[in-house]
Amino acid sequence: MAGKMVRCPACDSKLQIPEFSAAEAPAPTDGGVPQPTGVSNVWDSEKQHLETGLGADGRPLAPEKPQREGWVETDPTNPNSFVAFGMGLVSALTLLGMLYLFNPPDAKPAAEYKTMEWLAALFFKHALVSVTNTIFFCWAMAILYLKMEKLRHQRRALMLDILPMDIAKEINAENVGQFIDHLYSFHHRLRDSLMVNRIRKGLELFEVRPSNSDVSAMMSSQSDIDSARIGSSFSMVKAFLWAIPILGFIGTVIGLSHAIGGMNLDMDDLTKIKATLGDVVGGLGTAFDATLLGLVLALLLNFPMNAMIKAEDDNLNAIDAFCNEVLLPRLNDGGGSNNSLVAALGTETGAFIAALSQAMAGAQQEFLRDLRQLTAKIDEQAMNLDRRADAHATLVATEFTKTMIKLREDVTSGISDSANKTTDYIRTLATALQGLNGVLKDLGEKQVLIQQVKKKGWFS
Repeated sequence: MAGKMVRCPACDSKLQIPEFSAAEAPAPTDGGVPQPTGVSNVWDSEKQHLETGLGADGRPLAPEKPQREGWVETDPTNPNSFVAFGMGLVSALTLLGMLYLFNPPDAKPAAEYKTMEWLAALFFKHALVSVTNTIFFCWAMAILYLKMEKLRHQRRALMLDILPMDIAKEINAENVGQFIDHLYSFHHRLRDSLMVNRIRKGLELFEVRPSNSDVSAMMSSQSDIDSARIGSSFSMVKAFLWAIPILGFIGTVIGLSHAIGGMNLDMDDLTKIKATLGDVVGGLGTAFDATLLGLVLALLLNFPMNAMIKAEDDNLNAIDAFCNEVLLPRLNDGGGSNNSLVAALGTETGAFIAALSQAMAGAQQEFLRDLRQLTAKIDEQAMNLDRRADAHATLVATEFTKTMIKLREDVTSGISDSANKTTDYIRTLATALQGLNGVLKDLGEKQVLIQQVKKKGWFS
């Protein structure tokens, strides 16, 4: 913005941004970041809140931080209903008053209407329904206009340097108070916005409970709350978008009932029937004009409403992106609960706890290193055991195969020898049987005499 004419987002006044050259750059501070020209330090603006002096021992008292109580938050999306109704009523009466000047007389045929006369007749033929629809339409447009002004205010807040780098590059438990005080130093018209309020709540939570996870959960919850609030702010407009065409249909039904109720079907007088039909046809045309007006107004309301919904969703997405991409990465809880414990117990105890935490962290790292080495050795032994088991299984399978082959050969050889011996024995037995058969044959051809020899003795 250097060298450009801009408008102040706080007071809406125009101002010229001066040109910036490298020769006019301020000298860098001890931290290597130049101090902005024309801008005092954050703590300089809070000097009136700091108490200085000497204590009983003659030493200067430590400055006390101011007590922060926040600020009253206004509704960032819902405009004032009475203001919106007043603006809508004035706009509707103005529009109807301008159209009334072109309202044609009742005796003039509709075919002779000019453009403005036809438009005026469209609004005043069904005055009750059309005027009500016009008021609803202007009321809804007033709500959208006020919401657009609130959205413009929210977008102006996005221009603020909410987390300046000249305070610190990262936000921790020691410097988070400076960032919160920086938010409190904003103009009241800019700090009351979705952007500043969400970041203020996140930083104040981080100051009490230094934990990135808690801040992230709170940011996500606050985003859901803001989204639901934006969605509910369109309830009235959506109700008007539904009611306007419904009222148009109601006007059409009323016109049709009047037209049909005024029919005179006296068959004896054709002239009256023709006049009645003419009035009915004219009444039907007037009745459908109410529906036409309701549909046109609903169509004209639908586009700006959806455009406003998209614009507010885009603004909310921009705030979510800033919180996720800028705020959360710069938060450094440094262990979260340790920082809060250090702050609660004091400097010396805090230093002892910090040293103890560092020693435990070193011991934990050494334990993890030894555990990794032990795990590597166990893996190596397991691999060696697997290789030995595979080699042993291979050896057992080989020896078992050799033994089975030898056993099969021995069994086969024994069975073969037994078969040969049995064959020889049977052959010898067959030879002996043939010889026996021959002897028996020879004996069959001869007679054998058996003579009994008397024995000598006393009883022979």
